[in-house]
Amino acid sequence: MSDADARQDLLDALAEGIEELALALATFGEAYELLDENSQDRLEEQLFGPVQKAYGRAQRTYTAFAERRGLPSRTFTEHSPGVHARDPRVYLDRAIEAVNEAEERLIELQDSMMPVTYGDPELRAGLADVREFVASARERSGDFMRTLGR
Repeated sequence: MSDADARQDLLDALAEGIEELALALATFGEAYELLDENSQDRLEEQLFGPVQKAYGRAQRTYTAFAERRGLPSRTFTEHSPGVHARDPRVYLDRAIEAVNEAEERLIELQDSMMPVTYGDPELRAGLADVREFVASARERSGDFMRTLGR
């Protein structure tokens, strides 16, 4: 495998995490519309905000690395939140599952050593930032769900 192929694989792996974050944002958005004002504020602060920051940072990391390495970049689009539900918990469960999937993809990418072998310091720093935001949302998700509606 050439270095260019390996770097493209690295970008593809990062893109999988970005796609999961996009899904989480879409489903958090649907849940937001069904929550009371207090719960909306908590959702924004504890879950949506960190995931939105992770999504933006991941996209910037992806694009900047592709540009630095002369690889094709892509645009990430908004996701569908899935089948309509009247219960915000359905959307929250979907979103939290997507956050967990994003974190798993990012962990796998970092554990693969591809960012060290084929990446650069900027890419590794970007991945670390994204992981921090995602971990924050994941850690707070259990408390949010336990206290929802209280």
